Amino acid sequence: MGPGRKKHVWARAAALCLLLVLVIAASALLFSGDDALVPPDASSASERFDEDYREYFSSYYDSSESSGAFSCELPRVRADGLTLELTPRPEGEAMTLAGLYEACAPSIVAITCTVDDGAKYVWGSGIIMTGDGYILTNAHVLEGAESCTVTLWDDREYPASLVGADSPSDLGIIKIDAVGLSAAQFCAGGVTVGEQAAAIGNPLGPELRGTMTDGIISALSRDITYTNHPMTLIQTNVAINNGSSGGALFNMYGQVVGVTSMKLVSVYAGSSIEGLSFAIPVDTVKEVSDALFADGKVLGRPALGITVGAIPLAAAEHYGIPAGLYVSAVSPGSDAEAQGVQPGDILVSVDGEQVSEVSQLSEIIDAKEVGGYVTLELYRYGGDMAYLNVTLMETADLY
Repeated sequence: MGPGRKKHVWARAAALCLLLVLVIAASALLFSGDDALVPPDASSASERFDEDYREYFSSYYDSSESSGAFSCELPRVRADGLTLELTPRPEGEAMTLAGLYEACAPSIVAITCTVDDGAKYVWGSGIIMTGDGYILTNAHVLEGAESCTVTLWDDREYPASLVGADSPSDLGIIKIDAVGLSAAQFCAGGVTVGEQAAAIGNPLGPELRGTMTDGIISALSRDITYTNHPMTLIQTNVAINNGSSGGALFNMYGQVVGVTSMKLVSVYAGSSIEGLSFAIPVDTVKEVSDALFADGKVLGRPALGITVGAIPLAAAEHYGIPAGLYVSAVSPGSDAEAQGVQPGDILVSVDGEQVSEVSQLSEIIDAKEVGGYVTLELYRYGGDMAYLNVTLMETADLY
């Protein structure tokens, strides 16, 4: 950033407000010559303001959001007619941790994907859904994959094909050509705060494959925004790390109650926050999996096609701009792009409703249908206002 920036005390306060930021789903570990998956440099973006607020926000939201469509080069395979079966929680005595591990570890696989012409590897975990090789994982584990290898509990390896993936829910399904696999059991009931839980996955790559950690369910229905998509997740204190993504969160009856997906990191300190991890609940897994089995994607969800972030009050006051939502990216091929929405715009209102939080925008969009439209009020650099009618598109076509 340019040398003309001036330090402001309130800018540092804004940085502290960003101390806990979900920058990546704890999972995809990229090995390369550079520092892959390093959190954004919050100190350089938040201790100083640029003369142009667009330069400031380009660093403020650097690498923490994504607006592009899901991309994967794996061969495709269809799974017509399949659905995910849920099983009621059994009555009787719960398992011990040792018993749970013995029963459930064979249903967890390691996933290794190549990206960037084989220059990097992404490690992840997966859950065997069926005995004939359908495997559930996180979509971000598969993002950009040119090839993926699945390693079973008994060290057998198979190439994977893609059934489908859904970036907004961060879920994907792959298929290997195998039979007689140990399929996991997915719980039809929910979980309660305080009940014991355990995770099995592959933290930090294949060397620590089949690691189990345990803890409790810390909270339910945590609303987290990841890559500009709201997610409602289970919070737990079960330890997960890079490579754990796509693994299972089990109840003490050996049933999958969630898919381990995210953990909090401190952008300001550049370190992980321990005891705070998140899992995608089975209700979401069921809904998305059935859609992926049927169509390879989830249909019927409207999307505006822009990536936005809240504007801190300190920045709004310093620059004299509205405290709306900063547009950091516009999805290629979206009607928002066609109508002229630009990175650097500030979204002030939608259909006349003021918006200053991402959740407010999501509520408005979710109430619409694909093919409907919204009227955007945009503040532009220099002080001009723009009013644009934007048609909502299929989320699966944009993300």
